[in-house]
Amino acid sequence: MKSGFSLMMLVIALFSVLQLSAQTEGQEEKLNLPGDNLNLYAVMKMFQESETLEIFEKKLNEEDNRINNLDLNGDDEIDYIKVLDEVDGDVHNIILQVSLNDKEKQDVAVFTVEKIKDGQVRIQLTGDEELYGKDYIIEPNMTEGASNGRPNPGYTGKTQKIEDKLIVANSVPQTEIATWPVVVYMYQPTYVVWRSPYYYGYYPPWWRPWRPWYWHQYYGYHYNWYHHYYGFYRRSYYHYYPGWSVFYYSNRRSVSITVTNRRRSGYYRSTYSRPELRRDGMAMYTQKHPDRPVLKPGVNRPAPRPTPSKPTVTRPAPERPGTTRPAPSKPAPAKPGVERPVARPTPQKPTTRPTNPVSRPAPSTRPAPSTRPAPSTRPAVKPAPAARPAPKPATRPVKKPGGGN
Repeated sequence: MKSGFSLMMLVIALFSVLQLSAQTEGQEEKLNLPGDNLNLYAVMKMFQESETLEIFEKKLNEEDNRINNLDLNGDDEIDYIKVLDEVDGDVHNIILQVSLNDKEKQDVAVFTVEKIKDGQVRIQLTGDEELYGKDYIIEPNMTEGASNGRPNPGYTGKTQKIEDKLIVANSVPQTEIATWPVVVYMYQPTYVVWRSPYYYGYYPPWWRPWRPWYWHQYYGYHYNWYHHYYGFYRRSYYHYYPGWSVFYYSNRRSVSITVTNRRRSGYYRSTYSRPELRRDGMAMYTQKHPDRPVLKPGVNRPAPRPTPSKPTVTRPAPERPGTTRPAPSKPAPAKPGVERPVARPTPQKPTTRPTNPVSRPAPSTRPAPSTRPAPSTRPAVKPAPAARPAPKPATRPVKKPGGGN
């Protein structure tokens, strides 16, 4: 009897794992929600590599890191993401937030960093449901059991296939999470709670917004990091932190009615209309990381282009306008006298300008127009003024003496 029950529980557990694996295999596909433009796997990786929350906020908003691609207020410029830490005992609720205007704010995602027994720390990153849907949670491949009685399955050696890549999962002990630099920083006795001083219209002097990329280009770049994203992080579908609903969700979460209305109307779907730009994103990855292998060389035909043709200017400049396909071949005319921000429109204008000078030699045949008989015909057309000299000579008085003869 007991053996039959155990067998049934084993089957259910295996089915759950397979279902979770199937859901994970589809994660490379877009959500069709605004959160597609902020890859939370990349955000988790950046958080792990940061020394402080202030440095993490800076890295998150730096253009060269190619993580932030959010434009929630629709002004065709990247939104600045500020970082706020709300502390609840030994739990840090680190909120990523965007100000749409001087009145509306929208939470993008929240880290919950929780210290538990034996020096262990567990961490989860939850995307806000307005941007990612319900319970979109990213966490490391933790191997230790959680104190709520839901042990995580062993992930060491577990493989999954995402598109054409076979990814091997690596376990991350919770004791190792406690050694992440930013985690050590937050649990020091001298830690001063970080709350970003910036707000709508007031940003750090180093920050300049840029034009967002189309999602397919953004996806093409991050696709090459999937071996790391899915190798060390995974999806989860429940919160460990017991105060999630009361402390954060009900009392500290910020939601913008503008984001809600735009999401329901499908406004944000306009960023998905350039599937061909995925190649440009992959080429951008190759240029920034020439020493790293490209995981899909068959599709990465344009990858060789950027390295020879773009040694100085990074791909993000041409690709943001959305007309990035012509941009790769036209950076050379754009570079000579134009900086990166202007280089986006100029790559096309310079190409038209050479054609204008080419047409100007034809006007240089204005020697032919110098034969402006057409203008010379104007005096012919204006015989009226030419006829005036006829009365001027007054030949009639001359004719009078002739009449006397």
